[in-house]
Amino acid sequence: MRLLLVCMIWGGVCVSPAQQFVCGTAAGKTELGAIHLESTSLYAATSAGFELNGSPAVKDGFCTGDKPFFFSVPLAEGSYRVTIRFGSSRASVTTVRAEARRLMLERVSTAPGTILSRSFDVNLREPQIGGDANRLVKLKAREVGNLDWDDKLTLEFNGDQPSFHSVSIEAVKEPTVYLAGDSTVVDQDVEPWAAWGQMLPRFFSPGVVIANHAESGETIRSFIGEQRYAKVMSLIQPGDYLFIQFGHNDQKPGAVSLDEYKVLLAGYIADARAKGATPVLVTSMNRRTFDAAGKITNSLSPFTEAVREVAAEQNAVLIDLNAMSKTLFEAMGPELSMKAFMHYPANAFPNQTEAISDDTHFNNYGAYELARCMAHGIRASMLPLKRYLLTDLPDFDAAHPDAQSTFNLPVTPIPAKTANVMKVPQI
Repeated sequence: MRLLLVCMIWGGVCVSPAQQFVCGTAAGKTELGAIHLESTSLYAATSAGFELNGSPAVKDGFCTGDKPFFFSVPLAEGSYRVTIRFGSSRASVTTVRAEARRLMLERVSTAPGTILSRSFDVNLREPQIGGDANRLVKLKAREVGNLDWDDKLTLEFNGDQPSFHSVSIEAVKEPTVYLAGDSTVVDQDVEPWAAWGQMLPRFFSPGVVIANHAESGETIRSFIGEQRYAKVMSLIQPGDYLFIQFGHNDQKPGAVSLDEYKVLLAGYIADARAKGATPVLVTSMNRRTFDAAGKITNSLSPFTEAVREVAAEQNAVLIDLNAMSKTLFEAMGPELSMKAFMHYPANAFPNQTEAISDDTHFNNYGAYELARCMAHGIRASMLPLKRYLLTDLPDFDAAHPDAQSTFNLPVTPIPAKTANVMKVPQI
């Protein structure tokens, strides 16, 4: 099975036409123009197929797994509309992630023999800046070969008998939300780490796409020095958004002075506006630091206050995640909040031989709750972006978080190359 490597010109860019992949054949019939998948359909550089965790069974027109499986399609940098027709001959509950564990669809349920269609938009990127092979984002070692930076779209099908009938993919040109930030925003590619940026797509309908360029260990200055900022600026268009959240690493000794931080933040705002995009400032969420009275102490000050000051001076939209996270963590309390952060006994996950005790970074539950805070902040703002938020979820009140005991997001299989998950991947 090989993909036809042709393209159409759209806005001066060569993009792939719509493609459809169908599981098996129904009663010996084929669907016109579709590529039919079997369990032996394996991914290669020029052909779509299954990879990473084995193939699902293909029967009666459905691809169904008794464990998570991955489907990848060679595609160029850009944004794509993915439409999945879910279903199986058995009851199925399927969660879909894209690329490096970006949550796209959560717990899609189908009864035996029924088909349900759902769509989402996903952004793909490459290290080259402006198509120049000699001008590259300076990737960290952990990013080389990462699903966020390769030349394909990867979809993870996970849950209880995860299954689909068909996958359709077409290029789209629409508003893009670019995320610039650190390890609390990044697409964490290894369980059990997670960040709010990779959860945010789950809360949006098709029509807008999230492009998460955040990376672990970044400051507002190093994001520029590693050419990540240049990459974003080479892509951002009128009508797009630039969400900016730095502070956790900036405040470290010798990293970024408060005055430089303010100057650079104002520069990000000016550059986004010059491109016709809307800058949105986000204050860094709190760490899990409680005082004796059970109240959160703001260890990110004075950087969070600087963000508020620059937003006011520049008349920029502000989403005060720092304030919302204070409410959120205090509602959880000192003990229950541990279940939102990276606190695990030894051997809770593969390759984790020691206990993890981290009051800065989040697991899936904590990242999901923070993404709900972000969705609330967008909904409460005057941003046109809010019209793309899904309407099937109620607005979020940080004072009343979702119960961790009822939170159920399936674990992504950890790639075998991961040697140690005890520390947040940065290097």
